[in-house]
Amino acid sequence: MQYRKDRHGEPISILGYGCMRFSRKGASFDYEKSAKELMRAYELGVNYFDTAYVYGGSEELLGRFLDENKLRDKVNIATKLPQYLVKNAGAIDRYFNEELKRLRTDHIDYYLMHMITDIAEWNNLVKFGIREWIREKKASGAIRNIGFSFHGNTEMFLKVLDAYDWDFCQIQYNYLDETSQAGREGLTAAAKKGIPVIIMEPLRGGRLVSLLPEKALSIIAADEKHRTPAEWGLRWLWDQDAVTCVLSGMNSIDMVEENCRIASEARAGEFTREDFDLIEQIKAEINASMKIGCTGCNYCMPCPKGVDIPAAFRAWNRMYTEKKSAARHEYVQTVGFRKEPAFASQCVRCGKCEKHCPQHLPIRKALQEADRELRPLYYKPILWVMRTFMN
Repeated sequence: MQYRKDRHGEPISILGYGCMRFSRKGASFDYEKSAKELMRAYELGVNYFDTAYVYGGSEELLGRFLDENKLRDKVNIATKLPQYLVKNAGAIDRYFNEELKRLRTDHIDYYLMHMITDIAEWNNLVKFGIREWIREKKASGAIRNIGFSFHGNTEMFLKVLDAYDWDFCQIQYNYLDETSQAGREGLTAAAKKGIPVIIMEPLRGGRLVSLLPEKALSIIAADEKHRTPAEWGLRWLWDQDAVTCVLSGMNSIDMVEENCRIASEARAGEFTREDFDLIEQIKAEINASMKIGCTGCNYCMPCPKGVDIPAAFRAWNRMYTEKKSAARHEYVQTVGFRKEPAFASQCVRCGKCEKHCPQHLPIRKALQEADRELRPLYYKPILWVMRTFMN
């Protein structure tokens, strides 16, 4: 296993264990199976374990495993405050104390504000005294490092990044999301500030492995390096020295051992021109099945009515390259959960976006079609209830 340093010089394994996708037995996580996989990861050098308050049963499983095997002080726990559920100052402590109990610990090594999509969400926490709360918890040792996980656009990421003296951050990033969400621009901005970046969804929940087009799989199979689709995705990330740790939701011993092998071999800056060309060929095959040729360049932004055009098109394309349910979930998560929503239906067809689009896309017409597919009639009341609850 290789390690990269956090902001204070402490080593973090470049492969982290994502604890959202433990195997299940009935309605619950399978503790016996998951414990074996966690132990194998620890034996192979993984020292960063990521969970969250809302990963039903995940914190309890991880806490039990570390406690029963006397490993708590040998690894790092990362978990998250469900900021979208916080309605008053007292709720912050309630959630945190419950997490400590679930995890059977008196401190959290890496604590994140979960699923920030908008600077308004951070400002809401500030209103409840989060700055003072963090200061007190860090002074007492209950929190060692403070950060945030992000699911919005690049502009919002940069605002959140500048809003506080963060110890680390977590972003969705892979070779398909290079120009979406925080993207490479956000990764680079964090690196310039000396802020470690933890990567989630490195393989788009396995979709860059199991849902690749046949032509993309043929390109990979023909390459003389004989790497798997997963290995290409992981090595592309570790080739970038701004990436501190890549999370993987491992749920088999074979997966743990294979990912740890790759993590022991990959080096920053190792990619050749031929390697980058192969990734571009894979992306081209994926993009060939997309609905609209949006590159996420953001020249169309900002929209006068607040529509997040790149986010809408990214989710729309995802309906045709992956699964409809995954695309709709992303659309709601990145566009609908903001303080001020940014749905495609807010478009008034002013045409400003089309004047600046380097691809000359019919944005106004496409936005209407995208919104119809991403928010079918049965979806809208569900979304209304969710927004009402979160606000």
